[in-house]
Amino acid sequence: MAFKNVFTPFILVNFKAYNESMGKKAFDLAKTAEKISKETGVCIGVAPQLIDLRKIAMEVDIPVFAQHVDPFKPGAYTGYVTVEAIKDAGAIGSLINHSERKIKLSEIDEIVNRLKDLNMISVVCADTEKASAAAAALNPVMVAIEPPELIGSGIAVSKAKPEIVKDTVAIIERINSKVIVLCGAGITKGEDVSAALKLGAKGVLVASGVVKAKNQEEALLDLAEAARKAK
Repeated sequence: MAFKNVFTPFILVNFKAYNESMGKKAFDLAKTAEKISKETGVCIGVAPQLIDLRKIAMEVDIPVFAQHVDPFKPGAYTGYVTVEAIKDAGAIGSLINHSERKIKLSEIDEIVNRLKDLNMISVVCADTEKASAAAAALNPVMVAIEPPELIGSGIAVSKAKPEIVKDTVAIIERINSKVIVLCGAGITKGEDVSAALKLGAKGVLVASGVVKAKNQEEALLDLAEAARKAK
């Protein structure tokens, strides 16, 4: 991968809009991720809410992503977020097309290209093998396969539907072997990470499994240790 601060296996923690991951709690969780990343040698990135992005990016030494960005250049677009804005805030990339923030394929294409122009990382979320193939053809840096029915369920896609992960990896390998495949949806334990990596994924996209855990540090350490052992 051409980005020196991001390497595989990669754990990306999506903070979503939970109470447990806003303001000071968001900063504390990002610092916890930084601590565990340094202790284990595993690359851990975070995607905080936009309002917390700048503080975290400027004060925490791990990769920081936006949760969403819009396909517009700076201009008269009230309420939208540009690639330039998230870069200025310190983000190194963005999630795109999460199942909770879906957009058109043409918009995904535009955002991927705009991020590429600014040497930033695109992480396109897809819910099926077909959607993953379409996303990979747009030449993003990463594609995250996440069946929406398993998101937040506590049932990992790598266990419930391992064929989706395995088939997605194979399809993307044929279409664009440079794309990094992440596995999301229901990731809560280290064994889920191990299963995803064995199926060919190069990392995981996780949210509630860490953010809403009773002990966020223990939950994230469990994931990181599993990733470390797979290196």
